[in-house]
Amino acid sequence: MPDFIRKDKTEVIMSKLIANFPKPKLHFSGSTPPEIFVGRMNYPNVFSGILSPDFRGDTTIMASPEEWVKNNLSIEQVLTHRGQMIYGRQLTNIKLQKSLSSVTQDLALSSKPVSTEFFLKRLPVQQYTSSKILSIMANPAPIQKVLLEENPYVEKKVDYLTSDYDVKTTAAIKELYNSKIKVSHMQKLLSVGLLGIKNQRKLVPTRWSITAVDDMIGKDLLKNIKAYKEVDEIFLFSDDYNGNHYNILLLPGEFKFEVIEASVPHIENITKENLSTQQIGFWKDFEGFFGRKNYAESVTGAYYANRLAICEYLEKIKRQATVLVLREITEEYYAPLGVGILRELTRKAMLSPEKQESLEIVLKIIDSRIKIPIKKFEEISWILSNYKKQKRLSEF
Repeated sequence: MPDFIRKDKTEVIMSKLIANFPKPKLHFSGSTPPEIFVGRMNYPNVFSGILSPDFRGDTTIMASPEEWVKNNLSIEQVLTHRGQMIYGRQLTNIKLQKSLSSVTQDLALSSKPVSTEFFLKRLPVQQYTSSKILSIMANPAPIQKVLLEENPYVEKKVDYLTSDYDVKTTAAIKELYNSKIKVSHMQKLLSVGLLGIKNQRKLVPTRWSITAVDDMIGKDLLKNIKAYKEVDEIFLFSDDYNGNHYNILLLPGEFKFEVIEASVPHIENITKENLSTQQIGFWKDFEGFFGRKNYAESVTGAYYANRLAICEYLEKIKRQATVLVLREITEEYYAPLGVGILRELTRKAMLSPEKQESLEIVLKIIDSRIKIPIKKFEEISWILSNYKKQKRLSEF
């Protein structure tokens, strides 16, 4: 995690927010967004459960990275939403042996908030946890039982594919995606064991299901993309959200993909001129035309979220390209909100293409928009180092 993601600042804000929330109760009813979570510690016996506020209404925005980016919510606004939810959980085997699993599955099916009644064993602990991949989690409490107070709203395609015990997970994900089911919804279905061959279904830790769905959809899109003609011009896409600044380059060439993330250090009087490479945190992963064989250990889940969003654009224009994703993370991003916002931010960036004349010009434009000198990215980029050496037929 970048140094500037300061736990102390997040703790101060969360403490203030929690102080203003109603005191938690052992028994309450509320509308879960719906939001479910399956942990990964002590696998295969993991904590799983449901997140819900103690009030009813349209709580969709509490668990929707799509809505956070669309409405440009600040980190504090997101923390407010996440801090209002109580995470009722119990220890569950991944083979779905506990009674809570059936209720969790019913909630994961729903595409709208569901009124739910909670009975807790102990009062929630007013604390939070965060990660680069997951959304902020808050207020965990052991749960005694949970009851649905209304029927979940289940879309026909979701009902059909989760009830089909002979369709493989990859095929189900593809069909759900083609039916315009939200990626975040598919991730929940996979996580609670509602997809795949019947005897293979099990709980999947939320962290793994997020990346798995992004990866499966991206790979499926690439099957067509790699057969398309190459883009014949250079395009730049840019956008930012809460200190995450994206500059995405599409270059003429066969499909290659690289993501470089860099953090701007929290140092007083730092300038572009006196910023050294040693002061910058860098993470990068890449793949050639034939893809990757291992997990993107450096960039982690963001790599697959970025790739999915960009593949959606390439499929839309029916072209392939050599892709370079540059993410600059400033101290404004003081608390990670999960990779969901990075997928949605990349999707948003891909709505506004800027055609550029040359690689030199586009790199100068990027340099003018970011705090880290573009040369620092050039020094470590696998795509740029190879691209500059290659001669294309059009140059002869």
